Amino acid sequence: MKTKIITERLSLDILTINDHAFIRELVNTEGWLKFIGDRKIYSDEDAIAYINKINSTPTFTYWIVRLKETSEPIGIITFLKRNDLAHHDIGFAFLPEYNSKGYAYEATREVLAEVSKESQHRTILAITIPGNLRSVNLLTKLGFKFEREIEAANNKVYIYSRNNESITIINSKD
Repeated sequence: MKTKIITERLSLDILTINDHAFIRELVNTEGWLKFIGDRKIYSDEDAIAYINKINSTPTFTYWIVRLKETSEPIGIITFLKRNDLAHHDIGFAFLPEYNSKGYAYEATREVLAEVSKESQHRTILAITIPGNLRSVNLLTKLGFKFEREIEAANNKVYIYSRNNESITIINSKD
């Protein structure tokens, strides 16, 4: 798995404990709390423990998305193999001030291009809750199709899938 990805405007690096302040900020944003859930990360120590847990899970990869010009962290892209799903799933979260600027699309598109090079990732999933229209719209632009609804932790979630053998990605901002 590539540890550094560069796009026109962004630089993506693997998550490290040096990113703890950013992670603490991100996981406490309104969007994260509403659409992903409270991770109970309120201190630097909580954030470092969270990052260590992520990085000690061999089937989890998190990239920090930074503005290329300033190196300011603005979001994350995740690529996870969950025990209850047949394929890896991709996810994304950005600070609210960086929404609707095309950053999530640009970063996710590049991660998808990288992971799709590996034959075991012909199918990639994405998970969202029904009310997260911004994520649903972005997934559609990235070539994902609605697959099914499931119950997870007493909540309805939508599973989207993408077969990487015949993908057409729409070139537009998220």
